[in-house]
Amino acid sequence: MAIRKPALALILSVVIVCSLIALIQLEKNSSLDFSQGLITAPNLPSNGGSSLWTLPSFSSQPGFEGLAKAVQPALITNSTRTEVYNFIAANPGIQFRGICTGLGIAIGTAEFHLGVLKKVGLITFVRDGKFKRFFVAKKFSARQIQLISLLRHKTTREILEIIATEKTVSHCKLASDLSISSQGLTWQMNRLKEEGVIQETREGIRVRYSLGAMDIQALPELLCLIK
Repeated sequence: MAIRKPALALILSVVIVCSLIALIQLEKNSSLDFSQGLITAPNLPSNGGSSLWTLPSFSSQPGFEGLAKAVQPALITNSTRTEVYNFIAANPGIQFRGICTGLGIAIGTAEFHLGVLKKVGLITFVRDGKFKRFFVAKKFSARQIQLISLLRHKTTREILEIIATEKTVSHCKLASDLSISSQGLTWQMNRLKEEGVIQETREGIRVRYSLGAMDIQALPELLCLIK
């Protein structure tokens, strides 16, 4: 039996309306899923007061380093990374192995978090022979970093502690106090003279040591910090 034209038109209209409703609902669901997938960062700057972190425009925004510096608080909120940063702050000049041992974390974990902290400018390091010594960025002058690195060596620290306490000390007494040979002490003192940390004066065949003028006040404070 043939379907009349009015009935056919009605059926087609219903199908079209249902299709439009389904399409609109699908678009709403897709929009909702996308918005829920975005990262929210209420502490970061946004456009038009929105709390969503929009992707930067490569033509107008700074590179990764500039962006990372702007979100330092977010980067350091990782608990392990915070521990690494605080450990370095409390132990300036600590070497890499000391961080791993002190915090009980794996080498790979330490390398990762140190890399992030260094990338965003929160820490820095200097080379001391085969070691890297880590410092909180912009906290110490270059000279202070140099002295702290020296103080991280046990014998050097003991030498400078004695000289800082006694102001001036003879070569023989210093060797006796440290229980090392005269030749061994000479090697240590030559290194400190090259670094400009100590001064040497001679009284006949006797040799006496004292701190360099620029380190008389700084060194005792750094000794307390290292302890």
